[in-house]
Amino acid sequence: MTRRLRKVALTAHVTFSVGWLGADAAFLALAIVGMTSQSVQIVRAAYLAMELIGLFVIVPFSFAALLTGLSLALGTQWGLFRHYWILVKFLLTIGATIVLLVHTNAMREAANIVSGVGVQTLFGVRNQLGAPAALVA
Repeated sequence: MTRRLRKVALTAHVTFSVGWLGADAAFLALAIVGMTSQSVQIVRAAYLAMELIGLFVIVPFSFAALLTGLSLALGTQWGLFRHYWILVKFLLTIGATIVLLVHTNAMREAANIVSGVGVQTLFGVRNQLGAPAALVA
């Protein structure tokens, strides 16, 4: 890997990794608001926004961080198995991505349920759904 390409890959990897963390923070804030608010509109909006952030930011950024990290590990002198901390980071990223994919369906279901219920049953549905995946995982 040339020096310029390595810098581009490293910049992309840091951008996707930090972006993933930031999107998780936004998701967590929405999850807390969705679980604690007494306003029907805010609860519905929070769950719908969580679905959009999850599907269009968190999932793509997790895969991008995984792929850019793997390309850096295999394309530079650092290697994937040369240093234990690189392998640990890689395994943690794979684990976090798997947990994310497992909870993605639950997140989509929660958003679909909340978007289709009436005002009277919204809070009852919220109690049945329990904590969003970000709070559980």
